[in-house]
Amino acid sequence: MKYGYLGKSGLRVSRLCLGTAAFGGLVGKEGEYGSISEKEAFRIMDAALDAGINFFDTANVYGGVRHRGETIGHRGITEEIIGRWFAQGGNRREKVVLGTKVGRVFEMDDLDGPNKAQGLSLYKIRRHFEASLKRLQTDHIELYQMHHVDRNVQWEELWEAFEGLVRSGKADYIGSSNFAGRDMARAQAAAKERHFMGLISEQHGYNLLNRFPETDALPTARELGIGVTVFSPLARGLLATDVTKPVMHVLTDDAAMLLETHRSQMEQFSALCRDLGEKEGNVALAWLLSNPAIAAPIIGPSSVEELEDVLRAVDIELDAATLQNLDDIFPKTSELSMFKQT
Repeated sequence: MKYGYLGKSGLRVSRLCLGTAAFGGLVGKEGEYGSISEKEAFRIMDAALDAGINFFDTANVYGGVRHRGETIGHRGITEEIIGRWFAQGGNRREKVVLGTKVGRVFEMDDLDGPNKAQGLSLYKIRRHFEASLKRLQTDHIELYQMHHVDRNVQWEELWEAFEGLVRSGKADYIGSSNFAGRDMARAQAAAKERHFMGLISEQHGYNLLNRFPETDALPTARELGIGVTVFSPLARGLLATDVTKPVMHVLTDDAAMLLETHRSQMEQFSALCRDLGEKEGNVALAWLLSNPAIAAPIIGPSSVEELEDVLRAVDIELDAATLQNLDDIFPKTSELSMFKQT
């Protein structure tokens, strides 16, 4: 495994981050509803550590599956699974740089009354943070991230909450997710006034089929010294699929829609990967890793075998000609009509 700094901080993290969003919410036989059972989640996390992946990503709302109008499991179960994994000992907790999130649009059972509604506030952040600590069975979190921006709340209030967590030693760093460039800039300006380090990371959706972040979020983050972690780096699994052959696994609805729109590009991509002698998913991840703004793509393997397969991406070096070929297949956003963007 290779490592790099997370943004302007001195924190070194693996170039691949283990995503845990699919852990939990399982009912019935293993694999039902597409979730990952606790037993398999434990195997994946152990294998990740063995492979040198020290960076794990989760959120307080992860867990629970909507199936035919019914919620299976409950929000927060993913943090609970990670907490039970930590509780096994073996220095598991000490080896992990853990990132979790607060402020998703969904309600959590951590609060009751009108403040249970979506959004951020000092009141909510402190209470959600303590609830995450309890579920995770830990006394600190390395990276605490805002899941979405809340433009109805002043940065003075938000930084009062997050700075308090850092000063108390309960959180080491603060990050954001789904922030536009202007939101990162405003956050950093307000933090600077308080003589606080501000954001060290931004989690953003970005992949070969979605290059829109190159117009705003990525250049802003790099200018401000904010490291970018990437969710959906494989476009819901489509970029890990050889579409020139019969697809042996079921594509998600999102991936199927993308394939309908981008089949020609995907066929060219698979042909390029065959020429390189590499799997599609690993080339897509290597492309992300070649971008100096990217700290780590967030991978979501559903098995140990998938995890072991994707480790190859870190060692792939794409030359200038290959990068140009990828630009030709998947043009930059500035070269496309905005109405064609994913």
